[in-house]
Amino acid sequence: MKRSLAQFMPILDWGRTYNRQTVSSDLLAAVIVTIMLIPQSLAYALLAGLPAQVGLYASMLPLIAYGIFGSSRTLSVGPVAVVSLMTATAIGQIAQTGTIGYLQAAMLLAFMSGAFLLLMGLLRMGFLANFLSHPVIAGFITASGILIACSQLKHILGIEAHGENLPVLISSLISNLSDANLATVAIGVPVVLFLFWVRSGLARVLRAVGLSAYVANLIAKTGPVTGVLVSSFVAYRFQLGEQGVALVGQVPVGLPVLSVPDLTHPAWRQLLVSAIFISVIGFVESVSVGHTLAAKRRQRISPDQELIGLGAANIASSFSGGYPVTGGFARSVVNFDAGAQTPAAGMMAAVGIALAALYLTPLLAWLPNATLAATIIVAVLSLIDLSILKRTWVYAKSDFVAVTTTIVVTLTMGVETGVACGVLASLALHLFKTSQPHIAVVGEVPGTEHYRNVNRHQVVTYPSILSIRIDESLYFANATYIEDQIYELLEKKPTVKHVILMCTAVNEIDLSALEVLESVNHRLMDSGIDLHLSEIKGPVMDVLERTRFIEDLSGRVWLSQHQAEQYIIKHTQ
Repeated sequence: MKRSLAQFMPILDWGRTYNRQTVSSDLLAAVIVTIMLIPQSLAYALLAGLPAQVGLYASMLPLIAYGIFGSSRTLSVGPVAVVSLMTATAIGQIAQTGTIGYLQAAMLLAFMSGAFLLLMGLLRMGFLANFLSHPVIAGFITASGILIACSQLKHILGIEAHGENLPVLISSLISNLSDANLATVAIGVPVVLFLFWVRSGLARVLRAVGLSAYVANLIAKTGPVTGVLVSSFVAYRFQLGEQGVALVGQVPVGLPVLSVPDLTHPAWRQLLVSAIFISVIGFVESVSVGHTLAAKRRQRISPDQELIGLGAANIASSFSGGYPVTGGFARSVVNFDAGAQTPAAGMMAAVGIALAALYLTPLLAWLPNATLAATIIVAVLSLIDLSILKRTWVYAKSDFVAVTTTIVVTLTMGVETGVACGVLASLALHLFKTSQPHIAVVGEVPGTEHYRNVNRHQVVTYPSILSIRIDESLYFANATYIEDQIYELLEKKPTVKHVILMCTAVNEIDLSALEVLESVNHRLMDSGIDLHLSEIKGPVMDVLERTRFIEDLSGRVWLSQHQAEQYIIKHTQ
């Protein structure tokens, strides 16, 4: 019982070995991550269409909840760009930005997402992450990054622009371009350029003056804080708010008020599909980051436990006035590089965010929205990876179709439609490929007991034997195709008396495929041809033995392909 409880609450596991050295490592990481999280959380709340303080609220209790239930030692949970965009898209259809109803819907969305993740975790459904292929995820994140960056240009230019897809958004930006506020541009553009330089050039400068690469990289990660401080001072000094520059304004001081989301809110039906999409995308992103970081320290994470950890984090976010959260790539990498050893680093960062909400929020009143937009733009542009198009085109045209479909549909029809079409494209292409599996006529490699494709190797074959290797499991979608291929090959080889199906790659034979095999067996028997099977795997054989197929088989089931051919040749000469 104690062991199962520790598995359900990993804090009971790593907490037993927590010591002074670990505390110091986690504390240092927490300080650095907190400095990074403050401007990032504010920016992502802006992206989600929520008040700035909501980003801080979503970075407190979720970190504590994940620290208790999450399995990754270094994953940092909180608002992220893609989920913030999906939140804005979902809630924007049912409530007006800036209203109480909008915030209530965001809290409800976080609760629904958390409940769905928690349910999946309890049902041990972590394997579902495998249904979203890497090309689809890469395409979705790339397209989302483009959408997010374009959506923030309105804040850089100080104009109004709306749209959930790229054509509408660009059209809106162009039509309102003449209304650009020069003071806003004078703030936004330099901050964008500064943040780009910080990401690529500051670390080199710091190393040149004698700092270690480790310290230089960590300092470079805190660049957005400098942008926030300088731009806020400039806005205060020159009273830019009076010149039309949009500022964050007064941010409530204090911690979030704990409350239960309105579960009777009529919008839950409209948010259900969005909650599922947000949950799945957030889970896949978190697991990908978690696996990558865990592998560097020879640790492991549990996908099922990650579902529980992320579910708890989202429910905690909903109770504390936040919106959907997940594990972020950038903050998790910073947390890892800063030396975090346990999830306690995230808990300490939550305390740091709470202190900021208590004592630093009055300073945010002069923070230009353009600065937060610049932070978002620089952050999401690192997510854009158009090279995935070239890589998939060269490697696998089916993956290219999936990733292209995802990118194009996401850009033109919105994020939820994009990821749905990407998944459907992946499944459709998988069904297409497996419905027409690779089938090879094989022969013996001279001097060995190995059998290879006759079109690729110099092999020995016999006129009376047709050996066919099927490189796929047999199921309803490909059974008829395999049957047609067998008959087509037999038409070209009229001297064949024995057909051997080499089943090395066959992991399953479903009922539809079994019925086709029975039909092939009887038809070949009527033609005076024996059907044999070789190298059948144990689990497949167990299933076949529960039927009459083995008894009715005209030939035999052989342990190896070599044994089958040698026996037939020996006894038919």
